[in-house]
Amino acid sequence: MATRTTERTEKLQRIADEPVGARMKRFLTAIPTWVLWTVVVVWTIPTIGLFISSFRPVDQINTSGWWTVFTNPQFTLDNYYKVLFDPQGGSASMSESFLNSFAIVLPATIIPIAIAAFAAYAFAWMDFKGKNWLFIGLVSLMALPNQMAFVPLLQLFNNGASLTLFGQTFRIFPELGLANTPAAVWLTHTGFGLPLATFLLHNFISQLPKDIFESARIDGADHFTIFWRLVVPLAKPALAAFAIFQFLWTWNDFLIASVFLSGEGEPLTIALVNLVGERGSNFQLRFAAAFVTIVVPLLVFFSLQRYFVRGILAGSVKG
Repeated sequence: MATRTTERTEKLQRIADEPVGARMKRFLTAIPTWVLWTVVVVWTIPTIGLFISSFRPVDQINTSGWWTVFTNPQFTLDNYYKVLFDPQGGSASMSESFLNSFAIVLPATIIPIAIAAFAAYAFAWMDFKGKNWLFIGLVSLMALPNQMAFVPLLQLFNNGASLTLFGQTFRIFPELGLANTPAAVWLTHTGFGLPLATFLLHNFISQLPKDIFESARIDGADHFTIFWRLVVPLAKPALAAFAIFQFLWTWNDFLIASVFLSGEGEPLTIALVNLVGERGSNFQLRFAAAFVTIVVPLLVFFSLQRYFVRGILAGSVKG
């Protein structure tokens, strides 16, 4: 009995010492293939129904389920045409909102990655006073609800910020006139995304071999050269993982866009909500609009998929 207990303990210890990726692979290998395919099919059925409905005439949608298309196939491109080029109720077309979303998403994805990569390298491989406390304070901002910052940010973007001391008023932030502009939206996304980006990239960069940095310093490389020539190429998986997260969050965001942006320049999420009339008219257009909205995120995800898992496990794999 004692020998069996010892063997079981040693087996559990070996499993605990395995990298996370190896344990995940062992778990997935133990699951029968038909179970995984069943989960995939069940998970995909609603999306298939949504996709088929986007091509069906409105009278067919009102009178029968999407599965009847296999016995009575009737398709039309009218829903996609109206969504992209002929919106109802005077709202902006999805093609215009498509470009507006890119004007918000691209800066809101690139800027946090650029700033967070520099910050992560500094926290991981540079020594300066208060580094640990500053890093803890930055990461703790992830626990702050974003909604709490909406009113201060609106005030900041509209009127700037002033500080009154001893009867004197000092302007600490200028009036930039960013209200109701795409810049206000992507600056907000940048601020909200920086803590997680810095944390994720720091976990990866801090695990890079110390020897390569020491060799680069011996050869006379400064911090910027080390960062650009060594860290950035090696950190591609973590950079791609965060790029996927930030892109999807920003592309699918409705709350921040509706708070900081009104009128012209609305992104796809706001156009999708405004597509249906007050009494539910033109509801059939939402099926097509949903797929117009998800085309770009799907392309981004599948193009960066090979980096995604490696980036998610950044800093969590031993050895």
